[in-house]
Amino acid sequence: MGKKRPTPGESPGTITADPDSKKAVIKVMAFGPDGLDETTVETVDTLAGIVGKSAVTWIDVDGLGDAKVVEGIGKILDLHPLALEDAINLNQRPKVEEYEDNLFIVLRMARMDEHILTEQLSIFLGKNFVVTFQGEHPGDCLDPVRQRIRMGRGRIRISGASYVTYALVDAVIDHYFPILDDLGESLERLEDELIAGYVPGATERIQKAKEDLAVLRRALVPTRDVCQAMTRDEGRFIDDETQIYLRDCFDHASQLNEIVGTYRELAAGLMDLYLTGVSQRTNDVMKVLTLVSTIFMPLTFIVGIYGMNFDVARSRWNMPELEHPYGYPAVMGIMLCIAIGLVFYFKRKGWLAPSR
Repeated sequence: MGKKRPTPGESPGTITADPDSKKAVIKVMAFGPDGLDETTVETVDTLAGIVGKSAVTWIDVDGLGDAKVVEGIGKILDLHPLALEDAINLNQRPKVEEYEDNLFIVLRMARMDEHILTEQLSIFLGKNFVVTFQGEHPGDCLDPVRQRIRMGRGRIRISGASYVTYALVDAVIDHYFPILDDLGESLERLEDELIAGYVPGATERIQKAKEDLAVLRRALVPTRDVCQAMTRDEGRFIDDETQIYLRDCFDHASQLNEIVGTYRELAAGLMDLYLTGVSQRTNDVMKVLTLVSTIFMPLTFIVGIYGMNFDVARSRWNMPELEHPYGYPAVMGIMLCIAIGLVFYFKRKGWLAPSR
């Protein structure tokens, strides 16, 4: 699905939905220390009677095909139009922006298909609510957070909205690790294959890995900056205790960037290894052809001499060997001895061994 960009010259804050996007499904989890109320609402107006009645309300909007839904949520929760415009235009880089009443965060969720793809996740953090906008592809990486809320595991029900936001950020970042693990194993397998010998389609596999790593790098470098910025919040939206957990997100994001850098170097090294192998195989072929040509050079010389039209009747110096009864086998024997002698000479010099 293509990502619709804002029309040049539009008024800032204009919310224009992509007609190809799926219609919005609004799921609400309102919870606190005493329990959880999970529901799917049909209309945006229903949210006005839900938000604020529980300690934390998480509104997850899956699908951005209806601009009125986005505008309605923005009016109920007092979300800035510029942030809503960024939330519905799915080509944003990870960032964090602070507004008067809420914090706006953009992240990229990774998923593995034929290539590694990323999907935009927009998060609004308010005093007692969290709103997430997504909808490029079916499914997400946030189910572990949902399960923790449902089961009441850990601190998630007894902490505030900022802790829920941390849990969402942590889930997005940690989801990159298994994807990078798979990519790393693929590169290591390819390296072993290239060392063992020629690998058909190696260039395509290396190029695919490099493209995937470029996608990951574009997502993870600004994600690290987002985590670092959130750890520096002065307590307006993120409490001090949650900032401690966000430092762990920053560490994970930094680790992911280091892994991506290592794999980029490995992919570049694999291309060099592949090209070196191709060059060695070409050299081996050229060496064999050169040796064969070298063997046939003296034989061709002899055949060329005896193939000339000499007339022994004119002069005894016009190739008298032509009248010898054993001239033909003698010449063939000499040619065979020369060929065998050259082969043994090349073998003794080590020129017949393949390059390593």
